[in-house]
Amino acid sequence: MAETFTVAWRRMGELPPGQEARLWLYGVARKVLADHRRSTVRQRLRSVELDAEMADLYGDSPDSGVGLSVIAAVFRSLSDDDRELLSLVAWEGLGREEIATTLGVSRNAVRIRLYRARRRFSRALDEAGVRSASESRMGATGRSL
Repeated sequence: MAETFTVAWRRMGELPPGQEARLWLYGVARKVLADHRRSTVRQRLRSVELDAEMADLYGDSPDSGVGLSVIAAVFRSLSDDDRELLSLVAWEGLGREEIATTLGVSRNAVRIRLYRARRRFSRALDEAGVRSASESRMGATGRSL
C-alpha cells in the first residue's frame, strides 16, 4: 500500500479528476502487485540456479546422503548480510569491485566480508554434515580416491 501511494505521490500530475482518480489508484496498485509477483518469481528462479550450483559442488551423490534441502536450510540460516553477499557472487556473478560499488563499501571490506561469509557458510555446512564433492572424493590422507 505504501508503494502505491508513493507512486501516486510522485505522479500526482497524472492523477485524473473525480471518481477516475480512485480507478487510477487501483490501476497503480495492480501494477505494484504485479511487480512484486514478478520479483518473487525472479527470486525463486535465482534460488533454483543457486541450488543447481550447490548440487554441482555438494552433489547429491549416492555416498554423500545429503539432500539439497539441507544445503538450502543451511543457506537460509545465515545472516541476511551473509546471504546477500554470497548471492551477489553466486547468482549475479559480481566481482569484488562491483559488489563494493553496489554495497557502497571499499573493495577491501568486500574481500574481508566475503571471506568471513564463506567461512561461516562452510562451518555451517560442516555442522550439518555436508561435505563438498571434492572432499567426498578425497580419502582420509587427503589424496584423491
